[in-house]
Amino acid sequence: MAKKYFCLIFCLVFLAAGCASLGHQERSTLRELKSVGISPTEQTIKNPYLAGGLNLFPGFGNFYLGIGADEPVQILYGVLNFIFWPPSILWGVPQATIDAVTLNKRETAFYYQFNPQGISKLDALKKAHGQK
Repeated sequence: MAKKYFCLIFCLVFLAAGCASLGHQERSTLRELKSVGISPTEQTIKNPYLAGGLNLFPGFGNFYLGIGADEPVQILYGVLNFIFWPPSILWGVPQATIDAVTLNKRETAFYYQFNPQGISKLDALKKAHGQK
């Protein structure tokens, strides 16, 4: 019975891993930024290699992603990775790396949507590329 319980928990954790995603507006903004030559990860708030490397230790990469990035779900992933360590390394390292890239993309979209400097820079680049 304990084996079935462990397998069920493992599957749920594995399926739930990597839930950081971009919304429709963020994806649209990133496509617009790409059209004027801006990298989708220009604004780097979290280092993907550091996040992945830290998840070699029980959940540390997720704690790194959750602290200061307004991503409380990453703290939950860190706790789950801590509970299931060392097997959690198998899903935790790639999950933290991918989530860090997603957080950087989200930050880039936010910068160009809401930061006055980002908005001005985007407007100037659009004009230079002949876009409205």
